[in-house]
Amino acid sequence: MSERNTVIRSIHDLGLAAWFGGSLMGAVGVNGAAMSEGVSETDQGRIASAGWAKWTPVNAVAIGLHLMGGTGLLSANAARVHTQQGVAASTLAKALLTGAALAATAYSRVLGKKVELASSNDPEDLDKAAHHPVDLHQARKHLTIMQWTIPALTGAVVVLNALHGEQQRPLQQKVGMLQRAATQVHVPYLNH
Repeated sequence: MSERNTVIRSIHDLGLAAWFGGSLMGAVGVNGAAMSEGVSETDQGRIASAGWAKWTPVNAVAIGLHLMGGTGLLSANAARVHTQQGVAASTLAKALLTGAALAATAYSRVLGKKVELASSNDPEDLDKAAHHPVDLHQARKHLTIMQWTIPALTGAVVVLNALHGEQQRPLQQKVGMLQRAATQVHVPYLNH
């Protein structure tokens, strides 16, 4: 029933691990260091922005790997998603949470860029920020919420990933497929 998808699964899991771990470390470490070391709100924004800017390309690669691996796993397990009771529901939940995490990550980056420009010492950045004025305090407040939302959402994806692993156990596959088959059978004399 099962076949090995070690490379695809590794790409998927390593990407998710980096996305979750990096976002959690940033919310705790990068933001915490900025709060400790920055004298003013502008200094804090500049310090945090520098750390998050260094992480952004790595995070983009991690997310890309996770999505590639997820697509590969979905393709490899399409028959099981269709035939095993409960797998389609958990797959849909995982896809929705991943989409929400992607949206939160994108919105966080937009807010982060605004904070970065508004707190910069570079005249070009300040000129760009002047074209798109931002309430720095409000942007940082929203950004903090989003930066905690991302590890919450990706952590939930990790939990669903564990559920998928459990659903792949041979006994779970057999029981799930029998349950699905039982719901597909239509017995006319039982409906009277």
